Amino acid sequence: MRYIIIVVVVFGFQLTSGQTEYLDSLYTVEKTTHTFQKFNRKDSLQLDFYKPKNVTKKLPLLLYVHGGGFSGGVRDDSNTIQFANMMAEKGYAVASVSYRLIMKKKGFGCDTKTKDKIEAFDTAAEDISYAIKHIIKNKSDFNIDEDKIVISGTSAGAEAVLHLAYVYESKILPKKFKLAGVIGMAGAITTLDQIDSDKAIPTQLFHGTNDNLVPYHIAAHHYCSPEAKGYMILHGSRAIADRLKGLGKSYYLFSINGGTHSWSGIPLNRCVMEVTDFLYNDVLNDAKRQTERTIGF
Repeated sequence: MRYIIIVVVVFGFQLTSGQTEYLDSLYTVEKTTHTFQKFNRKDSLQLDFYKPKNVTKKLPLLLYVHGGGFSGGVRDDSNTIQFANMMAEKGYAVASVSYRLIMKKKGFGCDTKTKDKIEAFDTAAEDISYAIKHIIKNKSDFNIDEDKIVISGTSAGAEAVLHLAYVYESKILPKKFKLAGVIGMAGAITTLDQIDSDKAIPTQLFHGTNDNLVPYHIAAHHYCSPEAKGYMILHGSRAIADRLKGLGKSYYLFSINGGTHSWSGIPLNRCVMEVTDFLYNDVLNDAKRQTERTIGF
């Protein structure tokens, strides 16, 4: 099927009431907290689950991973809570997950060894896999559609979800499981080599072109010098989009001209319409689009 690059978004059909599920806010929301992985008596991981009330059909799931350099951040900060509620009001189930912050005493800059950075990527991807596995195992309780699971994240969370989608080989998830989509807000991956026609999924990417920590295109993480312990080449949103474009696969690249890494979290409240459009058209309705938008900063 032919793909086209578009810059003007046209929403799908509207109900006679003038409102459409998954596009407009239609529901009140309820929140519950669940433990999805226990490592020992003291250490465990939790997720906050938001869902629209009084909906009996299976729900598409948007799983969200917070940022914080793999050393900080929480799953229930005010921006995350607001974002999760806004998406659940539209008809999505939303899971905001915790993960092991193994870089807490190491940092994540140029003095941190590259192998430790990659371990952080792997550990976060593993923990996200545990969360997805738990939700799928209890899908009747969570009332989710396991074929419509999208993972999203900001900054380190974006690196984690993109890593899981395109680099990490999870041994935790069911063999036949495939993500329905991925949303990265200022994220990057260590290689493009594993993105092929079979592995490609609808991908939305938000990124500032002047991001000083996670490269927009291809550059060293934190722009470390080749001599630094933490020197590691990353492929950012522009590079991932180019790869998907070459494969003829769906993607939605939202570039902020002159934007810095501060744009890793801004889409949570300023770009809900774009996220909603991507989920509704590219994931739920398989629109097969190649969309690029650029705004000034």
